Amino acid sequence: MGNLNSARTDTEQLRKRNRELSILNTIAQALNRSVDLDQALQSALALAAGLLDLNTGWVWLLDETSGEPYLAAAQNLPPGLANNPKRMEGRCYCLDTFRAGDLNGAANVNVLTCTRLKALVDGTGGLRYHASIPLYAHGKKLGVLNLASGDWRELSPEDLRLLYTLGDLLGIAVERARLFRQSTEMGALQERNRLAREIHDTLAQGLAGIALQLETADVLLESGQLEGTRQAIQQALALARASLEEARRSVLDLRAAPLEGRSLTEALTRLVEEFNARHPIQLSLEATGAGHPLPANIETGLYRITQEALANIARHSGAKHAHLALTVSPGEVRLSISDDGRGFDPGRLSGGGYGLVGLNERAHLMGGSLELHSSPGLGARVDVHIPLTHRNTVT
Repeated sequence: MGNLNSARTDTEQLRKRNRELSILNTIAQALNRSVDLDQALQSALALAAGLLDLNTGWVWLLDETSGEPYLAAAQNLPPGLANNPKRMEGRCYCLDTFRAGDLNGAANVNVLTCTRLKALVDGTGGLRYHASIPLYAHGKKLGVLNLASGDWRELSPEDLRLLYTLGDLLGIAVERARLFRQSTEMGALQERNRLAREIHDTLAQGLAGIALQLETADVLLESGQLEGTRQAIQQALALARASLEEARRSVLDLRAAPLEGRSLTEALTRLVEEFNARHPIQLSLEATGAGHPLPANIETGLYRITQEALANIARHSGAKHAHLALTVSPGEVRLSISDDGRGFDPGRLSGGGYGLVGLNERAHLMGGSLELHSSPGLGARVDVHIPLTHRNTVT
């Protein structure tokens, strides 16, 4: 009988170990499929929550520059958090504990009261507690993985071991994605520098040729050779046109991003300050999820859309107040630009008035959409929505 019980125990342990390996293998495959950090985290989080029957989860990461936490991924947040992104900003108990270096051991990891949900009466989805798994890479603090369920249960030692291993996998994935992004940015910078040198050489040669032809024309003109003078001037004009075309093409291809050295929120803050200094319209800015990093092409596109929309407000709206609202969450970016001006009937705009064609094109190039809302006498609002889940990083 003892041998039979022992065999059953061994079989059960083998079954549990196979389950653990299967879960880790599935998550590792998801992490290895993409070097896009947000996409990898979202896939791994969904798998982890589903496989462990903890249907809700989220991942905090610390910004590489500021060290401040931002929400990097979320799965099935309860309404009280999903519908109020501001509740997912700032400090909380698990983040403070992690940053203080005390989030160690099963006693601290297994059951933590969620301070973001504690103050809520409705919209919690039955959630009050979560497990918190610290994320590290080479001893460097990266962030925290939180997993929760409405019918919370004490996690078994096997589940805790599995979660710690999952944390190690996520830490490696985060570090790898960041290194890939850095190498891509460095490659892009080197390519820009190379092309800039080529442009300089091309334009310098073109300008030298123009100067030579004009000098020749000057000499021929003094000697009375009008036909030769005309030919030299024509050649100088041809060189000038070719150089101008080359310059325009190069500038379109290589123009520097307007945000270099600043985050999107910082650039928008500067834009608001400049707008208020130049116009009688009072412009305000509200940014939620500002710590969440975005690809350069998304930041640049949203900045350009804001510039064009503000130019329209200054030229046409007759408004006294205008407002920018930027909300960044793990799956999307939303930008709203509104004013209290005279408004208009969008249906009567012809030929893409107010630069709407350009605004729509920018939004579509980022994989998103743009909507215009306005009525005569009721102001106007431009809403931009950019999904982030399946995007490709473009530098």
